Amino acid sequence: MKIYKFGGASISGIDRFKNTADIIQSAEKEKILIVVSAMGKTTNALEKVASAFYQNKKEEAIQLFTQIKDNHLNLVKYLTVTNWQAAENQLKDFFTEIEWLLHDQPVRNYDYYYDQIVCCGELLSSAILTHHLQERKIKATWIDARDLLRTDNNFRDAAIDWNTTTDKIKESIDPLFNQYDVIITQGFIGCTDENESTTLGREGSDYSAAIFANILDAESVTIWKDVDAVMSADPKKYPDASVISSLSFTEVIEMAYYGAQVIHPKTIKPLQNKNIPLYVKSFLNPALAGTVISKELNKGLPPIIVNKENQVMIQFKSKDFSFIEDKPIQQLHELFSQCKINPNLTQNTAISLLCCFDDNAEKIDALASAASEIFDVEIEKGLTLLTIRHYLPSTINALTENKHIILEQKTIQTIQMLMR
Repeated sequence: MKIYKFGGASISGIDRFKNTADIIQSAEKEKILIVVSAMGKTTNALEKVASAFYQNKKEEAIQLFTQIKDNHLNLVKYLTVTNWQAAENQLKDFFTEIEWLLHDQPVRNYDYYYDQIVCCGELLSSAILTHHLQERKIKATWIDARDLLRTDNNFRDAAIDWNTTTDKIKESIDPLFNQYDVIITQGFIGCTDENESTTLGREGSDYSAAIFANILDAESVTIWKDVDAVMSADPKKYPDASVISSLSFTEVIEMAYYGAQVIHPKTIKPLQNKNIPLYVKSFLNPALAGTVISKELNKGLPPIIVNKENQVMIQFKSKDFSFIEDKPIQQLHELFSQCKINPNLTQNTAISLLCCFDDNAEKIDALASAASEIFDVEIEKGLTLLTIRHYLPSTINALTENKHIILEQKTIQTIQMLMR
């Protein structure tokens, strides 16, 4: 049994849905569990709905959600014929869940409502794909991931209850494979003991695929993307980026830690624990070999570039010029935890701590406000964090030309530079 994960770009329109179905259909005689993301920019659109609702802009939230509804209903008309009514009815059930919520008043925190609203995207896309596959006479069925993936109630970044999730997946999935060749479910979403929807963090669909693979002892996981393979850099920013045909689990964990967007940081461990290979392939050119990620160590890798823009540097300086030692550092890390924010780079001086963060305005403001009671706080925005794995002097020179480096850290294999 294999796991396929399809991201939003692979189902961003009628032709992309059909192309995805072609890939699934070409793997006939295989037992495949499909993990699907929300289509196209649906997650971003649903985030706007959640934001408007939480700001008590009810009419705006309903109007934004109506646009999402119409888009999905229009897709159904082009992708189904005999299954059209069943597909539309299933989508309308999901719409109703959200519309009931949008007519209420927000009384809980934003993250809770975010998860209840945004989880709809994966439910809609996976339902449409299932009905389209059934239209093609493929023995496919749909299952709600919220019935399988049990989580805590840390909304927007929920943790998996592995024992309960393992029991639920094995009880549900194994019998379905006795009847069907293809099972379609959703990435990114789960559910608490109280039957409240949760999400696993942005890009959590990769993690969902790894969870299913680990519990079901899958032969492999394939993540279908709009690139030919894992590249040495983002080809949209660096046209000379090269294909990397194979990577070790360890290397990918390092890449993810530094912010590479190819594989979700939490995805690797469940696969590594069971030694399940992960393939990254192109849904635009499925015949290409792509990249295989496994336990095999790599030699001679090219420089791997991770570029993070919209960075903020915050300097936390002791007010009385005392050394930044154990207690002040501990206080800061407690504030990071409270504000749910993690630094991408840190560096100590005698009396200050320099930290680089993603520019999440709400979290940055909350952190700066709380920290200012203990430290003098200075903020600089609009920075870029450049990370190079397996760096060469020529690569560093080329990428930092005409840049002002304000913070630098270097190990034998990795250099990080925060630049204006």
